[in-house]
Amino acid sequence: MLVGWILPSLINVLVFGFVVVPKLSRFAALGAETGRAAIFGLVATAVLGLVLAALQTPLYRVLEGYLGWPQRLAAARRRHHLARKHLLRNRVDAVALAGQERAGCLAVADQPALAALRAHPIISRHLATDVNKGEVWFALLNERLHRYPLDDQQVAPTQLGNAVRRFEEYGYDRFRLDSQVLWHELNAAAPDSARQQTDDARMSVDFFISLLYGHLIVVVAAIVELAVGNASRPWLVAVMIASLLLLTMLWYRLAVVATDEWAGAVRAMVNLGRHPLAAALGLTLPQRLEDERAMWRLASNLVDTGFRPGLSALDAYRIAPSEPSAAPTPTQSTLPAARSSPAAPAATADSPPSGGAPAGP
Repeated sequence: MLVGWILPSLINVLVFGFVVVPKLSRFAALGAETGRAAIFGLVATAVLGLVLAALQTPLYRVLEGYLGWPQRLAAARRRHHLARKHLLRNRVDAVALAGQERAGCLAVADQPALAALRAHPIISRHLATDVNKGEVWFALLNERLHRYPLDDQQVAPTQLGNAVRRFEEYGYDRFRLDSQVLWHELNAAAPDSARQQTDDARMSVDFFISLLYGHLIVVVAAIVELAVGNASRPWLVAVMIASLLLLTMLWYRLAVVATDEWAGAVRAMVNLGRHPLAAALGLTLPQRLEDERAMWRLASNLVDTGFRPGLSALDAYRIAPSEPSAAPTPTQSTLPAARSSPAAPAATADSPPSGGAPAGP
């Protein structure tokens, strides 16, 4: 709360007080009326920070493309990002195959694929440049590709939406564990270190999102001030408006990049928390991965949609009352009310995590 929402609010309040309403805030005369200026700053910072934190779910959803977007615009942006994802995938594949060819280890079965990529008018234009830029550039291409969800049906209309969606779908894609539905249970059962990593990683993204929205609020207030003619230094307010609008684009980009750490933390929570979560729910993890996927699908559906006759198949994975638990049950007394992200509504019984179309086993 302090670093993710209050501190960015303080920055925006100072900008607002010094540039937009110096008379009201008395920031311009700190020596004469320090007390009034301090009260204005503290109260405005606390109110703005708490309001933004309380509204963080809809604020995230707007930037992710789930809330407030016209349907046709959202569909067009999804198609744009889907095409961008496929281009990145093809560029990565082309560079990898070209590297194998230069090393003399390209398999015969992969030669037609490389030839097809070289014949493509767009991919061939990127291939020579990508190969010449070396391994570091190849790693950056992979990093950009990995900011998209694996499932094409999960692609969102915005960069931030896709960057968040990729780790929201992680548990479902690998284990059929819907982390959106079982997040609070997973958060309660996961090791303390995994939960702390997730909280710390999200804090960085919250910081940039809070800065972004705070800037927009200051810009709107400054435009109103200019419109009514109350601005004491109109030229400075106009420069501030242009600067803050440019900075909002920078903060958005940095928020997208900061999700890399968040994605790694959520991935670790799913991987390390599955076993204690199963034990806490009175279940035992099967030895076969396919059986585990079937178990988590049933457990997620039970929590999400309620009991129905088909979910009785979960009995095969339940621990008998007389048997000891397969893993120690966590005993944390205080559990933070966290969730992986403010994303779209949770999945239905026969669909992947929220935002996508039905997927098969």
